[in-house]
Amino acid sequence: MAVAISRRGEVEPFHAMDVLAEANRLKALGTPVISMAVGQPSDPAPQRVRDAAAAALKLGRIGYTDSLGLAELRQAISGHYAEHYRLDVPASRIAVTTGSSAAFNLAFLAMFDAGDRVAIAAPGYPAYRNIMGALGLDVVEIELDGAPYLDAAHLRQAHADKPLKGVLFASPANPTGAVVPASELKALVDTARELGIAVISDEIYHRLAYGAPDLTALAFDEDVTVINSFSKYYCMTGWRIGWMVLPERLVRPVERIAQSLYISAPELSQVAAIEAFNATAELEVVKARYAWNRELLVERLPQLGFSFAAPMDGAFYAFCDVTRLTNDSMEFAKRMLAEAHVAATPGRDFDTRAGHRTMRFSYAGSHDEMIEAMNRLERWLR
Repeated sequence: MAVAISRRGEVEPFHAMDVLAEANRLKALGTPVISMAVGQPSDPAPQRVRDAAAAALKLGRIGYTDSLGLAELRQAISGHYAEHYRLDVPASRIAVTTGSSAAFNLAFLAMFDAGDRVAIAAPGYPAYRNIMGALGLDVVEIELDGAPYLDAAHLRQAHADKPLKGVLFASPANPTGAVVPASELKALVDTARELGIAVISDEIYHRLAYGAPDLTALAFDEDVTVINSFSKYYCMTGWRIGWMVLPERLVRPVERIAQSLYISAPELSQVAAIEAFNATAELEVVKARYAWNRELLVERLPQLGFSFAAPMDGAFYAFCDVTRLTNDSMEFAKRMLAEAHVAATPGRDFDTRAGHRTMRFSYAGSHDEMIEAMNRLERWLR
């Protein structure tokens, strides 16, 4: 019997997940691997989140919800915007999603048609490129060439080359950790509005900036589509729960698509996520450890030959230039895992043109793990 395989399956692999799979294989064989490859907090969800889930599970609250999410959770997210950003974001403009991954799918499907040109930064999160490519969008990767973030000048030039339908950017960014300053973020949003370019702002690393307060793109234009998640700051990766803030006219299109693709985000995760906004004290302790790990890597990585390719303003990543050590970060990452038992992500995930020169290290693990990882790399590189 013939097997049908579409060209969508030919997208670039997500190399961080391939590295994680090999790290897990080695761990299963008894190898003491330290993983700095995947952007996943090492802490579990806050205690009150787990308690809420346990109570809901005992009551059997595992079913479908409205495709836009539980009213209580949407209201809690609305309250978060009022408290954290001093913005009035009605619950009616909020959609709860099956992680931010589903939110990106819904945004791309609701906002763009096949062939539309949508810009992203390179380096950038690979799933942007891969999902949009699979959906038939024309992905315009804007090479930052050493600039810390995508800015208004980048956008204007890309649009002048050939008109863009949309732009997607992140602050703090993955893989760089760079934060777009307030004046630059305003200029970027204003320029997009002037040029008629739809904006998607990835804000899943909000509450994980170390020098400046969080600033949402919604502060400059309510027609921005914002995507956020409970995965990073809130330590809820496997719960698969995220959210979108949508322009009013996009709410119903997103709802219609979500009804067919996902029905709804998991009810158990939604019930638990309501409590995440009440767990700040516990979560700030976790963030303080990230800051401690960050200080360690700022000191140790350059000593080992890894120079920083971007400022470590936020998230929990160190994005490094590795050309002092190798011109093939993919092969280097494989050897580092096999020989030093430290996993990190090769730069090709984030930049298909210049990624052979870079690597990303996640410092979301314990402080002892970070110390040991640096010591292992020092011994290995000798």
